[in-house]
Amino acid sequence: MSNRNIRLTPFRQKVLDLFDPSKSALTVRDIENKLDKFDRITLYRTLKLFTENGILHEIVLPNEKKYAACHEQCSEHGHQHDHLHFHCSNCKNTFCVSTTVVPIELDGFKVQSAELNVFGLCKECN
Repeated sequence: MSNRNIRLTPFRQKVLDLFDPSKSALTVRDIENKLDKFDRITLYRTLKLFTENGILHEIVLPNEKKYAACHEQCSEHGHQHDHLHFHCSNCKNTFCVSTTVVPIELDGFKVQSAELNVFGLCKECN
């Protein structure tokens, strides 16, 4: 965090710690349920700060948004993800899955980023 010029407060550390053991992405409600005492505005500001600085990335799904930890190549200048997001239709967990993602080239367009969400059954529910 120090290499990103972000002051690590006790609350920010608690939020970061939620993502370390987590195997799947977390909704804001998941995060709120795992925290003891917190100010909701501080939580939203923390999530925004972490997202803007390449610590977390947002996964936008129909009717909800989830957060997952970024890899070290992400920064405040952009997220560099070579993975897809797998959303289990049964347990509702969302996983970042490493895979080969082919760059998208569209005639006449300059693609700056792309998100790939895949829906189905995870290993546990299959």
